[in-house]
Amino acid sequence: MANAPAPDRAMAEAARAGDIDLDLFGPAHVKVYEETDGETGYLWNGAPICILTTTGETSGKTRKHPLIFGADGDAVVIVASNGGAPDHPQWYDNLVAQPEVGMQVLGDRYDGLARTALGDERARLWPMMTELWPSYDDYQAATDREIPVVVVERVASGA
Repeated sequence: MANAPAPDRAMAEAARAGDIDLDLFGPAHVKVYEETDGETGYLWNGAPICILTTTGETSGKTRKHPLIFGADGDAVVIVASNGGAPDHPQWYDNLVAQPEVGMQVLGDRYDGLARTALGDERARLWPMMTELWPSYDDYQAATDREIPVVVVERVASGA
């Protein structure tokens, strides 16, 4: 992630104010990100994006999700905000059930192990993530649930 483009807080604030670019979203975002190793789609409305691959809790199908992320050392940090909806996003339920995930950051693709940050760790990571995407604070205010913060650590190849 050392050579990654820098996040743009002003763009993220503009998105928060309603000036959001939805040209890349969902499956189209995943497709172009994978095809270009993140050259297109890494920064979305000023925030860095990774591609998370989960396995469906019930279906067993592989699903890919473009998500805003932060870095905590070598770990990737993502937020299960679901835009402040009352329920967690399905990808979060999937990774709780099966924490072995795929991860892509720019051209770096690897296997990871996901876990929910709790207590002091969550308290430390939340402000880092709201710095990248200020709308997370709005989402938290809109829901009664505590929005999960997820840490994905790289699994050593051959392990």
